[in-house]
Amino acid sequence: MEHPLGRPDFLDAVAGFATGVVVLTVRDGRDDHGTTVTSFMSVSLEPPMVAVGVASSSYLAEVLRRRPRWAATVLGAGQRALAGRFAAAGRPGARILLAAEPHHRGPLSEALIVDDGLSALECETRQTVDAGDHVLFIAEVLSAEYVAASADPLIRVNRRYLT
Repeated sequence: MEHPLGRPDFLDAVAGFATGVVVLTVRDGRDDHGTTVTSFMSVSLEPPMVAVGVASSSYLAEVLRRRPRWAATVLGAGQRALAGRFAAAGRPGARILLAAEPHHRGPLSEALIVDDGLSALECETRQTVDAGDHVLFIAEVLSAEYVAASADPLIRVNRRYLT
């Protein structure tokens, strides 16, 4: 049954909500996967927890269901091109996308972390919630790196990045 609120109306209504931009990465054996997300938020202080929404039909959602440890790098205003690369359809693996960027592998998650992000969190999924066409991964934060206290975050609002 189709919802009475049309998809374009919903998208227009929520597009005005400004969000930070995060690159989410996960290691799956020899492969590294990643994507840009704007549906990311803190949900608990004790224990420290975050939630991220991923399209349920995506391969990344499948990987996150079997690989509970992952990393989230909060991007700075100067990282718009990186966000675009991780958001592109048909993108290559995360290792290739980060080949020209300073990065390291998180010691707890083994996921790739962008060195120049504002902060980075290594997380372990504790709960998944099916939410329409997305899956929410609710995760405990295992470690946090706070890199750039004075830098501006990359913000997305009205379907575009603020500069």
